[in-house]
Amino acid sequence: MKRTRKDIKSSKLKPHAAEKPSAPLPAVSDEHVAYLRRLKRHNRFIIAMQLAILVAFIGLWQLLGDLGIVNTFIVSAPLRVLKTLARLNASGELFVHIGVTMLETIAGFTVGTLVGTLIAVLMWWSKTLSRILDPYMVVLNALPKIALGPIIIVWVGAGMEAIIVMALLISTIVTIMTVLAGFNEISAEKQLLMRTLGANKMQTFLKVILPASVPTIIGALKLSVGMSWVGVIVGEYLVSKSGLGYLIVYGGQVFQLDLVMTSIVILCILAALMYYCIAFLEKRILQARGEG
Repeated sequence: MKRTRKDIKSSKLKPHAAEKPSAPLPAVSDEHVAYLRRLKRHNRFIIAMQLAILVAFIGLWQLLGDLGIVNTFIVSAPLRVLKTLARLNASGELFVHIGVTMLETIAGFTVGTLVGTLIAVLMWWSKTLSRILDPYMVVLNALPKIALGPIIIVWVGAGMEAIIVMALLISTIVTIMTVLAGFNEISAEKQLLMRTLGANKMQTFLKVILPASVPTIIGALKLSVGMSWVGVIVGEYLVSKSGLGYLIVYGGQVFQLDLVMTSIVILCILAALMYYCIAFLEKRILQARGEG
């Protein structure tokens, strides 16, 4: 069927559907803009105060040492810490010790978190298993892990493996207790509703339990990373020949307290970096979920 000139002319005059102007976006209210500005100012204030406290602490520490109010042989001083850092870096030892401790911590934290989360899922899945393991979890959580150090050394050997197992053990127990508590706090009504709609246990876990437990799991990560550092340092106290824990023990034995304080400062920086990495991950996850 041929199109007439009139049809062609009329089709040119009619705008195409895709060419219709889109609806204007809703304007952001002045109140919302003002709120966002206040929120940014508040966040900047928090960061500024944190930095101010840190700078004040370092300055006061150095000042008290310079005035002789505190004994710098015992508590060291910021400038002495910097000199020790420069000496360790010049000898090539600094990043060797940092690398060993970081490797042990990341390995223990990662494996411990995965194993702990898996056990928490199994304990939520089976109430019978949860009742069987619950008293053991309580005892292991209350037991000072350093008491298990000699046993772990005998079982695993006096090396890096024993240190990783120490960190793994502490991280696993903390993760199990925290994540399982988060699973059990999910509303029973939501789970009952899913079962009423015909969902099986796996669907209930994936659609209700796991999404609702994301903040709890992130909180468990934050707690676990700190406890992993504790396990690694305790392990290095006992068996290590390298690492920051070894430097602390060695410095105490030979009365090089500058070395001890330098190692502690490095530990604080590394622990803070790992914590902020998890906080960054939390922020990204919440933004993806539309909660950030």
